[in-house]
Amino acid sequence: MVMTNMYVMIFDSGTFLQKSFKQNEAALQALKRKKRYEKQLAQIDGTLSTIEFQREALENAHTNTEVIKNMGYAAKAMKAAHDNMDIDKVDELMQDITEQQELAQEISDAISKPVGFGEEFDEDELLAELEELEQEELDKNLLEIGDNVPLPNVPSTSLPSRPAKKKEEEDEDDMKDLEAWAAN
Repeated sequence: MVMTNMYVMIFDSGTFLQKSFKQNEAALQALKRKKRYEKQLAQIDGTLSTIEFQREALENAHTNTEVIKNMGYAAKAMKAAHDNMDIDKVDELMQDITEQQELAQEISDAISKPVGFGEEFDEDELLAELEELEQEELDKNLLEIGDNVPLPNVPSTSLPSRPAKKKEEEDEDDMKDLEAWAAN
């Protein structure tokens, strides 16, 4: 409301200034009034900005207060919930649960184990017996081949002979091999 009146006054003073151009004194007074109104307008605008800033600061402070209050409620609720709890009791409870789970697993294993099936046999002995049976079958198959199997002929030509190395050359080759091995 104040802002609207100020703008109207400034506009009116500008119109008056144009009409009374010939009257210096009145024009000078109107110009002074216009400057005063502009200064007041700037002050009011600054005041409104300050009030707006303060309003936002108060809203933030109120929000922070509510957050702190709620955090206090949460801390009290957590404390009340933990008052009935003792870390030693929690550890005991967890150990009891672990023991019961282990007992349940043992019972489950005992129930699922077949009774009287395969318990009297040692697996290593069974594997050894299986290998022995396989070997007997292989021997039997080899013996059944008989004499009727055609064998290849012995070559009639002699193989080319390589010149024999001297003992010294062999020793040198062995030393070179040993040196190469030691270098690695």
